[in-house]
Amino acid sequence: MADASPMKVIWLLLGAAFVVILNETIMSVALTDLMRDLEVSARLAQWLTTAFMLTMAVVIPITGFLLQRFTTRQVFIAAMTLFSAGTALAAIAPGFWMLLGARVVQASGTAIMMPLLMTTIMTLVPPASRGKTMGNVSIVMSVAPAVGPTVSGVILDMLGWRWMFILVLPIAVAMLVVGIKFISNVNEPRKLPISIPSIIVSAIGFGSLVYGLSNIGSGDGDNPQGTPAFVWVTIAIGIVALAILVMMQKRLEKSDNALLDTRTFTSVNFSTSVVMMIVAMMGLFGTIVLLPIYLQQALHLEPLVIGLLVLPGGLLMGLMGPVVGRLYDRLGTKPLLIPGTLVVAAVLWTLALTVSETTSPFFILGAHLVLSLGLSLLFTPLFTSSMGSVRPHLYSHASAIVGTVQQVAGAAGTALFVTVMATVSTGLIASGAAKDAAIASGVRGAFLSGAIIFSFAIIGAFLVKKPADEIPDESQPVVETDATV
Repeated sequence: MADASPMKVIWLLLGAAFVVILNETIMSVALTDLMRDLEVSARLAQWLTTAFMLTMAVVIPITGFLLQRFTTRQVFIAAMTLFSAGTALAAIAPGFWMLLGARVVQASGTAIMMPLLMTTIMTLVPPASRGKTMGNVSIVMSVAPAVGPTVSGVILDMLGWRWMFILVLPIAVAMLVVGIKFISNVNEPRKLPISIPSIIVSAIGFGSLVYGLSNIGSGDGDNPQGTPAFVWVTIAIGIVALAILVMMQKRLEKSDNALLDTRTFTSVNFSTSVVMMIVAMMGLFGTIVLLPIYLQQALHLEPLVIGLLVLPGGLLMGLMGPVVGRLYDRLGTKPLLIPGTLVVAAVLWTLALTVSETTSPFFILGAHLVLSLGLSLLFTPLFTSSMGSVRPHLYSHASAIVGTVQQVAGAAGTALFVTVMATVSTGLIASGAAKDAAIASGVRGAFLSGAIIFSFAIIGAFLVKKPADEIPDESQPVVETDATV
């Protein structure tokens, strides 16, 4: 790492990743303005977020193949070109359908960026300092989604929804131009045959599962018992398709041509880390969705106040990323994961036992900050230990699996928390309880579910290990790559 060019590549990828991930949440507070301006219903406008999420779920599993088939430079240019083109189309969209298509194009670029970043870090950074570098990834993953709604709110108040894309476009284009000039190839691409059936089955499996999980409880907007039958059918289709996908990949692995190589799971440490990551992501996304609902519907706070209450937690997670990364390099996994899971479980249990329709917003602010602190102790060690537990020729597949897990776990966590909350609150309202008290009871039930899950996760914290050294790649010859383009 004496040459500065590898770190230049990583910092460039980090900056680009921050810009593209920011757009994943920037639409959340703009839907009302879009509904009015484009004259569409709330259900139709929600597809601007849903389509983005579904595209991510479909494209990310394919990135394992893309990162092996094409050079780092080619993949980066493709990702930023797609994102920039989608942003430009969104800025000039005359109607809803063009805006929806633009969001799909944006999401295609976003989906490629994070696996590219993770694989590049694993390739360039030696094991002894990976934690510090992965800590910077936590800044991107935590701060960008946290500040997205706040940035969006400011822009909407001052300029209008199109400016969310107009202001981002020159930044994205600048990243693309700088990348074309300076990005280095850090891999040696192989001419792999692509399995079209695997792509189709993967898209059906992950797309159906994420869509189904995201729509649990959407029957009439309040009552999860009114969830349409097609939602459960969609989830079942997703599960069956993923089972078929695994069998297909097992056959393709024999010739080293799998779209998503499941041999990553032969590492017990990778498998354990991924399970822990699923739990952590469920808790994070479930809380992100549940707290604003509680603050708005039970405590009747204004959207601006809600945004200010939840923003510090996301910022804290990002600021803690580099610190936790350095601690991981020095101490390993257990000194971080064990207290992290204990803190998160303790906060969830506290919220499950105490929140009510009269709870102080400042108590929620404090609880969210402590929860964010606990989560920040989990993500960097889990990302680093999981990726470092597989052989180098499987890095691209591992990064694709980790990215896909985030999407599925986020949808599952949201579905779990919202469904429990709606089930409990709807039942209490039907029995004559006051609405505010019923919603608070539903929120307590949702946090109780999260607390129980995280209590089991404490066991996993004792099992995840820090990979001691670089795992030799017995399947691929070591290829020396030029540090310059």
